Amino acid sequence: MEFDRDLDVTGLNCPLPILRTKKTLAEMESGQILRVLATDPGSLKDFPAFAKQTGNELVADGQDDRTFIFFLKRK
Repeated sequence: MEFDRDLDVTGLNCPLPILRTKKTLAEMESGQILRVLATDPGSLKDFPAFAKQTGNELVADGQDDRTFIFFLKRK
């Protein structure tokens, strides 16, 4: 999937992945896609909840070995 910005929060634990994602999305324009790479197992629940709460769209998610990948579309 194509994306506009990349954010690597691997090795960070809650709440840092969400806080850094929120900050990065705030710097982006509406409709742009952010790819987030995370290793915190809690991110599997955190990112869908974050998207729902903020109105940003979780376009896709997946896993590559021990890394979770999330694609968020800026509202």
